[in-house]
Amino acid sequence: MSVQAKMDSTNGTLQIAVSGRFDFGIHQQFRQSTDVASQQIKQIELDLSKTDYLDSSALGMLLVLRDKVGENKSAVKIKNAKPDVVKILQIANFDKLFTIV
Repeated sequence: MSVQAKMDSTNGTLQIAVSGRFDFGIHQQFRQSTDVASQQIKQIELDLSKTDYLDSSALGMLLVLRDKVGENKSAVKIKNAKPDVVKILQIANFDKLFTIV
């Protein structure tokens, strides 16, 4: 499991990629990656293409992520999630809180 983050300061987009299991085991690493430039973040793109699983703690981390950019649904985009991960997000009604592409 790993978290990689890259901030594009020209447009204020924070790009985060999570590999492996998205669970409490990466909580600290995820938090550090989102704190890099919290004042400059306008949009967040979360790439879950290499994420095999997420649990309730991951859902909580996503809510914290959303708070960093406000209540705007389109400000956080969850990209490339596998069908099983999308299913979990839909069951939790996160498709109403985030843009899933």
